[in-house]
Amino acid sequence: MAQPAVVYEEGVTHESSWDADEALTAVYTAHYTSLVRLGALLLRDTGAAEEIVQDAFVAMHGRWHRLRDPHKALAYLRTAVVNRCRSRQRHLVVVDKHTPRSLPDEPSAEHAVLRTVETDRVIEAMRTLPEKQRTVMVLRYYGDLSEAEIADTMGISRGSVKSHAARASKSLRQLLEQNA
Repeated sequence: MAQPAVVYEEGVTHESSWDADEALTAVYTAHYTSLVRLGALLLRDTGAAEEIVQDAFVAMHGRWHRLRDPHKALAYLRTAVVNRCRSRQRHLVVVDKHTPRSLPDEPSAEHAVLRTVETDRVIEAMRTLPEKQRTVMVLRYYGDLSEAEIADTMGISRGSVKSHAARASKSLRQLLEQNA
């Protein structure tokens, strides 16, 4: 059985009118592995190199009719692989530059459970507050509204908002300390 590279070279020598499918099948069979090896050496990532080589073959297939000299198909592919590897490396540098250096620590599952229990305790305590105090606290801490916005929403003065918030905070603190 003849080597793929020899079949490709003989085919290009004897048949310069190959269509894109035939020609690229021969080039692929003969040179795919060496092109992937080239990309893998440049990127240090075989998977990315395989992807880049595949993309180069697809691009060449679309431009086969523009290729004046079929003998230069391999040179075109090598250049495409090298350029695409360089582009990939530049992209990775930019991604690395914008990636946070240290990711925040994720709380443990126990922490999440304790936080849920604490949230449940606060909600139960909130239910014991008079309606206006509860409304002020919800608008302030859940709705993230300012005192002026709360006053407008509830139709009361800013002083009343402050008063209700202070009473609600004191009541919640006492309830939560008693039940701790």
